[in-house]
Amino acid sequence: MRSHAFALPLYPFVYAAFVRRQVIPPDCRMLEGSKMALSIATWNINSVRLRMPLVVRFLKEWQPDVLCLQETKCPNDQFPSAPLKNLGYRYIEMHGQKGYHGVATISRLPLTELTDRRDYCGVGDARHLSVVFDAGGRRIRLHNFYVPAGGDEPDRTINPKFGHKLDFVEEMKLLHAEAEAGMSSVLVGDLNIAPLEHDVWSHKQLLNIVSHTPIETEGLTAVMTAGAWVDLMRQHRPGPEKLYTWWSYRAKDWAAADRGRRLDHIWSSADLARQLTCVDILREARGWDRPSDHVPVIARFEL
Repeated sequence: MRSHAFALPLYPFVYAAFVRRQVIPPDCRMLEGSKMALSIATWNINSVRLRMPLVVRFLKEWQPDVLCLQETKCPNDQFPSAPLKNLGYRYIEMHGQKGYHGVATISRLPLTELTDRRDYCGVGDARHLSVVFDAGGRRIRLHNFYVPAGGDEPDRTINPKFGHKLDFVEEMKLLHAEAEAGMSSVLVGDLNIAPLEHDVWSHKQLLNIVSHTPIETEGLTAVMTAGAWVDLMRQHRPGPEKLYTWWSYRAKDWAAADRGRRLDHIWSSADLARQLTCVDILREARGWDRPSDHVPVIARFEL
């Protein structure tokens, strides 16, 4: 099974109508009674300056309340904020560095606390950012992560990048969804691990490939368990349905080959998981002009 689009790319006119139905205009966030619709998106953009037109397109068409970007590859003082603010995303927090890594959180909702930027593994990488905002009478801490990819060889004795990845995941086990009283939590990002059998196109063929090796998948599962996190994508769309958020640039025809992996994730504390209404994987974005190899994922809540 493919992402939320299923087989619809074969019928462009049907798919276009489907996308339009999924858009939530800014003035429709308030639902019946006192409930509020909240949408949070995550996307490894693979250079925010190069792909700002795609970010603008996504925000115009899908209008999430908050968008978390990874692999921005941009120092903070060069982040292209103006196009985002022109669309109503006036609250922007960044943790960037020149040419590598980098995360940014973009919001229409006010960010109400000092931003937390943690230096995981103490190597100076810009791979984490957390913010706090209020929605539907809740205070929500939102973590935005870009976990190291880990290189090509799944052996830390010969590949320091893989060792760095394992150490980073180990440190993430200290992050608990209920760490702060009166605060709900969401964790999103490119975690660079496809933890479940149906998160990859071939479980058997990828067992020795970085992103799906047992030591990585067990480590990420331990992060969820230790931190009491709920995997919202799999709560909404459980196995054995295949879910992918990444398709390699190396494929001549990524859509036909469909050899994807679920590397991008949205987790939450249990209280928010009960308010989840849907999760969208915007597969069509992989086919946009000069795309990222990742696609946006959007979680919607009714608070």
